[in-house]
Amino acid sequence: MTETTTPAAPAGAPARKRVPRHATVTAVRWLTPHMVRLTLAGPELAAGAAPPVEHTDAYVKLVLGELEDGRPLLRTYTVRAVRDGEWDIDFVVHGDEGVAGPWAARAQPGEPVAFLGPGGLYAPDPQAPWHLLVGDDAALPAIAAALESLPAGAVAHAFVEVPGPDDEHMIDSRAHVRLTWVHRGSDDLADVVRRAHAAGELPAGTPHAFLHGEAGCVRDLRRWARSELGVPRELLSASGYWRRGTDDEGWRAQKRDWNAAVEQDDAALGG
Repeated sequence: MTETTTPAAPAGAPARKRVPRHATVTAVRWLTPHMVRLTLAGPELAAGAAPPVEHTDAYVKLVLGELEDGRPLLRTYTVRAVRDGEWDIDFVVHGDEGVAGPWAARAQPGEPVAFLGPGGLYAPDPQAPWHLLVGDDAALPAIAAALESLPAGAVAHAFVEVPGPDDEHMIDSRAHVRLTWVHRGSDDLADVVRRAHAAGELPAGTPHAFLHGEAGCVRDLRRWARSELGVPRELLSASGYWRRGTDDEGWRAQKRDWNAAVEQDDAALGG
C-alpha cells in the first residue's frame, strides 16, 4: 500500500473525472490470521491495464463506497502480483477496524471491484550498495514485492512489524536478504532498526531506503536515515500509511501537515 497525490488542475480548468476500472474477485486465500489475499480478474485487467513494471510498489485505489460529500471512498493497496488477466492484492485485517479490511475479510468469489489506477512510485535502485526496507504489516506487500524483485548479489535488510509469530510468512528472493520480524507490542520497530545499526549489523555505504507504515514511526526513521545513514532524498521512499489514534479519514486530513513537517526535518538537516 502506498500514498500518492494528483497534481491540481490549472486555475479555472474543470476537474478531471477519473473513471474507475472494474474487476471481479475470483479467489480468496488467507495467508496469515491477519492478512487475506484477493485475486481479481476481468477484461479491464488484461487489456493494457497492467501496473507499471518498473515499480515494485504498484498500487490501485479501491472504490469502497461514497463519502457524505459525494466523493468516492478510496483506499490504496499494493498490487502484490500480476499474471495474465489476474492481479493479487493483500489486505491487512484487524477485526472490524477500518473499511477495506472488513470488506476483504467478507469478500467471496464473484464480488465486483472498482478501482482507480494503477500507478507506482518506487523500485529498488540496482546501483545502491544495499537496501533498507522498514514497515509494518500494511507495508509488507510492497516490501515483499521489492525483495522478490532484487537480483542475485543484491543485499537487503528488512524489518517488518506484524501482530505476532503466526503473521510471519516466507518471502522468496534471489538476493541476500536479512529479514527481521518485530512482534507488535514486544518492541518498538524504530528502536530495533537503530539498535541493529549501533551493533554494526547493517552494511556500510548508503542504502536505498523504503520506510512506510505508521506515520510517527516513519517520520522518526526518516530523520534517522537522513542524519545517521546519510540517505539523500533521491534514495529515500518514505510515507505514512496511517497514524496511531486517528481513523483513515482523519489521517488523510492530516497528511498535508505531516508532509510539511517532513520538509521541515529536511530543512533542519540542510536539505
